[in-house]
Amino acid sequence: MDTRSAGLTANALSLVVFILIARWYAAPWLRTKSRATALTVLLWVNAFRFVALELFSAQQAGLAIPDRLRDEIAYGDVAGAILAVICIFALRRRSRTAIPLIWILAGATFLDLANALLGGIRNQMMGLVHDVPWLILCFYVPLLWVTLMLIVWQLISRRAEGLAS
Repeated sequence: MDTRSAGLTANALSLVVFILIARWYAAPWLRTKSRATALTVLLWVNAFRFVALELFSAQQAGLAIPDRLRDEIAYGDVAGAILAVICIFALRRRSRTAIPLIWILAGATFLDLANALLGGIRNQMMGLVHDVPWLILCFYVPLLWVTLMLIVWQLISRRAEGLAS
C-alpha cells in the first residue's frame, strides 16, 4: 500500500468510527444535556484547531505544501479555534449572541474544511503528508467533520430551546 492509499484508508476509517461513536454514544448523551452544555462540549473539539500551525514546521521539515494552501489552512483553523472559544464564553454567559456566533462558526468551519479538502486534493497532499500532519489529517479532521454535523444537528433540532441550564 502506498502512502496515499494508507492515508485515504485511515481517513475513511476514522470518519466511519467517529460517525459510529457519534451515533451510538455522543448523540444519546447530548440529548440528556441542556442545549448550552451540548453545544459547549462540541465546541471544545474546535478549540484545538490551532494545531494546524504545525504546518509551518512541517513545511520547514520538507512537506511540499504550497505557501498559500498552508496559510489558508493554518490561519483558517486558528480563526476557527478563536471563534470556538468565543462561542464557549458566549454560551457560559448565556448571551443572546451565542447561537448566531455558533452558526457563523459552523458556516466558517464548513468552508474552511471544504477549502482545505479541495486544496489538498488539488495539490495531491495525501500522498505527501507524514508524521504529525498525517495524524491531524487522518484523525483530527474527520473528528472535526463529525463534530460539525453534531453542532448543526443541535442548532436545528433544539432551536426552540433556550440556553438555560
